[in-house]
Amino acid sequence: MELRHLKYFLAVAEERQFTRAAARLFIEQPPLSQQIRALENELGFALFSRLPRGVEPTPAGESFADDVRQALSLLDLAVRKAARIARGELGAVAVGMTSSAAFHPLPLTLVREFRERYHDVAIDLVELNAAEIIERMSRGAIQVAILRKPIDTPDGLAFEPLFDEEMVVVLPDGHRLAQPKRGRAGIRLKDLAGEDFVLVRRPGAPGIYADFLAACRASGFEPRVVQEVPRMAAGINLVAAGLGITVVPASMQRYGQHSVVFRRLAHSTRVSAPLHLAYRAAEPNSAARQLTQLILARAHGKPGAAGQPNPHPAAW
Repeated sequence: MELRHLKYFLAVAEERQFTRAAARLFIEQPPLSQQIRALENELGFALFSRLPRGVEPTPAGESFADDVRQALSLLDLAVRKAARIARGELGAVAVGMTSSAAFHPLPLTLVREFRERYHDVAIDLVELNAAEIIERMSRGAIQVAILRKPIDTPDGLAFEPLFDEEMVVVLPDGHRLAQPKRGRAGIRLKDLAGEDFVLVRRPGAPGIYADFLAACRASGFEPRVVQEVPRMAAGINLVAAGLGITVVPASMQRYGQHSVVFRRLAHSTRVSAPLHLAYRAAEPNSAARQLTQLILARAHGKPGAAGQPNPHPAAW
């Protein structure tokens, strides 16, 4: 029994005449009659009572027609559902974000825009450090991520720069550098020599950590790291408690800790904390590909998400 045999049967059951059913199916009447007889032989019972001017379904044929109609409707629904999944209009995407990336307004704005456009795609936002995100992406548990500068870039993952954000110094509100000095636009990095630093653990933010240490050494000192924390927000809280100072991306000023002061670094010693989009190069999840293309399109300032990702998007 093939699907076309069921469609032939249903057409005859609804038209109650072989001639009209054949015209509806765009086939000749004799082959249609032969197919119905073959179907009846396979089932082992009559589907139609032959009348002088047409046919009518037998009681078994009526019951079979009802069930076939439901089965074909479910099949059509299954085809349309699968097609929507293939187009990225239906499904689920796990999106990883580092805690500092989540404080920047753009990532969540883009996720919200995607949800408004593809409201039948479920988004699972997962906040982890960069090392954890990359590990989960490598095994397919996360499809798309927005994170700071990565160092580990495993095969199969692509990383695209999105936005270059400056780092700011976080000081307790009574610190000697809390108030700007006349004629200085920001704190010189060498002014921080001798301070106690609270930094995010190297596995959590390896790229930012390495860049900051390198910038300090270029300014002539080795920073004294007294404590490492799992998240930048935890570092800000420790600064508020007087345990040292830290550096965070500028968007972390939205954290709302009132016992600290955020100061910019002088332009000559400025350190950046770029945001990157990470995605799997051979992503089978169509919805994840749609989200990736939307983010990359926005990185180019384009209004839509169509087209292939550009390997070198412009800064936001």
